[in-house]
Amino acid sequence: MKETRSNSKRKPLVVTPGDPAGIGPDIAVMLQAGELRERIVIIADRDVLRERANALGQEFSFPDYREESAATSGIEVLHVPCSHRVTAGKPDPGNAGYILNTLENAIRGCLRRKFGALITGPVNKETIRRAGIDFSGHTEFLAERTQSPLPVMLLTDEKLRVALVTTHLPLAEVSAAISQEKIVSVARILNNDLKLRFHMPSPRIGVCGLNPHAGEGGTLGTEDVTEILPAVETLRSEGVHIKGPYPADTIFIQNQLRKFDVVLAMYHDQGLPVIKHSAFGHVVNVTLGLPIIRTSVDHGTAYDIAGTGNADIGSMMSAIELARNFCRRSDSR
Repeated sequence: MKETRSNSKRKPLVVTPGDPAGIGPDIAVMLQAGELRERIVIIADRDVLRERANALGQEFSFPDYREESAATSGIEVLHVPCSHRVTAGKPDPGNAGYILNTLENAIRGCLRRKFGALITGPVNKETIRRAGIDFSGHTEFLAERTQSPLPVMLLTDEKLRVALVTTHLPLAEVSAAISQEKIVSVARILNNDLKLRFHMPSPRIGVCGLNPHAGEGGTLGTEDVTEILPAVETLRSEGVHIKGPYPADTIFIQNQLRKFDVVLAMYHDQGLPVIKHSAFGHVVNVTLGLPIIRTSVDHGTAYDIAGTGNADIGSMMSAIELARNFCRRSDSR
């Protein structure tokens, strides 16, 4: 099923709102208030979107998606029926299949070159797993469905980029997952996609250590010396502009950050709290190493404010804008 990257010129962007009980449907209908310069296709249950629009006091007049449409901007809906009745703020494992079905349709459309890029709304892993489905996150699901052996998670805003060697792992499993081979493979994808997607001719990569003080010569843990440093040396021998490992508590200091275009962190909560503290609501999650373009919001389902009108479309608009830029850069090659 795997297909090569393709020219995405004039292809619509596809949005999956995520969990129908969360703020994803709110954000989807609120997009009509944004300054959209692209044709957007929302894959969701039309009735869920209409009911959420009514709850928010907004009009709902999105037309059905037609592949042959000549439209160059605006919002359309590709209807996928929801399994169970949806109540805003009340997650239902019975709708887990629906959530994944919207993703399946979006991925298939991107692989078949109907859509230029995928932008995903928030899901809740626990809700999906309660349905008996082995699901650890969008990143891993996308990799499996596109037959991509190593997806790389990157979060970015206007000032900072943070990539991860490991993604959704329990902290107790991180150390065993850190190896020279894994770091080298992730950094190669990161280096390549920063050139490809972000048009950086020679990305500068700063690498975090795993342990406090980057292991302090092996006295606070050996992985920095036995795994991370040899990986950095291998990559440098290949011409990659990469340095480290640096202590994670100092690499994010401004004097250090300005030396790099991206920080490669070893695990999820080593790097992501920094960028989310810096620019939450405008950070974009990008999955590298895929044959399709995928961006995502930086927030969760926020069940507590679903249907209240208090959701913020800032991160979704940023994700759409970045996906649009990626598509344009792809067209120019």
